[in-house]
Amino acid sequence: MTSERSSHSKPLATGKTRAFIVDDEPEIGRLLIEAMQPFDMEGEVFSTAAQMLAALEAETPDACIVDLGLPDMEGMALINEIRRHSSVPIIVLSARAHATDRVLGLELGADDYVVKPFDPREVVARIRSILRRLGGEPIRAAKKEETACFADWSYIPSSHCLTSPEGEETFLSTGEATLLEALLRAPKRVLTRDYLLEHGGRDESLDRSIDVRISRIRKKLNRKDGPAHIRTIYGSGYMLTCDVKWD
Repeated sequence: MTSERSSHSKPLATGKTRAFIVDDEPEIGRLLIEAMQPFDMEGEVFSTAAQMLAALEAETPDACIVDLGLPDMEGMALINEIRRHSSVPIIVLSARAHATDRVLGLELGADDYVVKPFDPREVVARIRSILRRLGGEPIRAAKKEETACFADWSYIPSSHCLTSPEGEETFLSTGEATLLEALLRAPKRVLTRDYLLEHGGRDESLDRSIDVRISRIRKKLNRKDGPAHIRTIYGSGYMLTCDVKWD
């Protein structure tokens, strides 16, 4: 899996919302595809992580649905690999219901976490919810290129691409991207947790989701002996401490 995928992967041309599904149980993939059809959605099912990664080299879906119990790779490792190169929304499917597994999934960059057994219609609803958070457009749709520059960093909301002062690129999940953009739009202002929750940090299954996502953004912005760009204002919320210029 190469770092060029984000710029060279080809969009799917069907016009429908499309998801890549990886699960070693074929029946689960079939049920999800059936649930998608009434909503003008379609899916492609893979049984191994390697198959999904190969497909992602050539095409960019609107969402990835990832089972954690795969035969060739731990699902969390697959999420990490996808997120290194792409901002595609990721929904986890897992029989692991413990809060620590949910937190780990979010820390690695997943956008949502669904516990098995599940209603396939719920997964479809969550995909649609994530895409609405993106503005109602598939991620492959063309958007205005706008760049935020702050403290020698740059961030492009349309691609969720964050570039370090050294030129290293990383991609944010949908929830992380929405939170960072909210902070960048209001630098040096305290944004309450309630405000941020309404702007992409809410996860109904995990009360700590906003804290996990803020923590993940901080780790990406962290540099040895460097300043903390996001400050916690105890009892109030969070604040971006540096100036921002939009180009």
